[in-house]
Amino acid sequence: MKNKSSYAEVNGLNMYYEVHGNGKPLVLLHGSFMTIALNFGKMIPAFARDRKVIAIEQQGHGHTEDIDRPVSYEQMADDTAELLQQLGIEKADILGYSLGGTTAIELAIRHPDRVRKLVVISAPYKRDGWYPELFPTMESLTPEMLIGSGLPEAYADVAPNPDNWAKLVEKFKKLDVEYNGRTPEEFQSIKAPTLIMIGDSDAVPPKKAVEMFKLLGGGVFGDIVGLPRSQLAVIPGTTHAGIMERADWWSPMIKEFLDKPMKAAGTPK
Repeated sequence: MKNKSSYAEVNGLNMYYEVHGNGKPLVLLHGSFMTIALNFGKMIPAFARDRKVIAIEQQGHGHTEDIDRPVSYEQMADDTAELLQQLGIEKADILGYSLGGTTAIELAIRHPDRVRKLVVISAPYKRDGWYPELFPTMESLTPEMLIGSGLPEAYADVAPNPDNWAKLVEKFKKLDVEYNGRTPEEFQSIKAPTLIMIGDSDAVPPKKAVEMFKLLGGGVFGDIVGLPRSQLAVIPGTTHAGIMERADWWSPMIKEFLDKPMKAAGTPK
């Protein structure tokens, strides 16, 4: 059950958010063109049984009206950090999918003190973390091509100005086409224990997810050196768009990862 929905003035943006449940805070960051309900509606009740779930709609998405400023992953991370400060949440677990996953990575790099644990679903930290076929697909994307996907319909249901759909698509299409991302060293600076999750037929190639896992301490013989702080999950028979439909599979994995006690500072891996 939704406990609260509201808006906060965040860096000039009237940002919409919802709070569900009580307990340790878990922030949910949605994918491109999505709303909270469309992206996370089916899984929020499970997480909210024992956590305070804070779900956010980023600039131009859902209830949050766009403003006259460029979009960037850095800015969305800063907006998220500012909202948490206003809500009095010093540190939270962060879960992001696709656009939200890369935003979550930026949040962990730019605002490390805000992030307890990190869950990155179907998202890279740099441009070549996507299959190269993604970019010509994005360059040719039009708002009309998304009709029937559920995305424009969900937007129209809640947006302050549904006529801004085409503007939203063009603005975030430009973000994806021009995205460069971080260096391996910058990504490796993330200190929060991280769960990296993709589908085996995702837009993020398995080898790129493995690369991310290794940069954060994974890829070791755990029986000898112990388990690393970070984890990797590859969901079988699953695409980029389809991974959110597999929540019954991966929600228990995420809950176990988040509930696992934190290793003491200075512990190897």
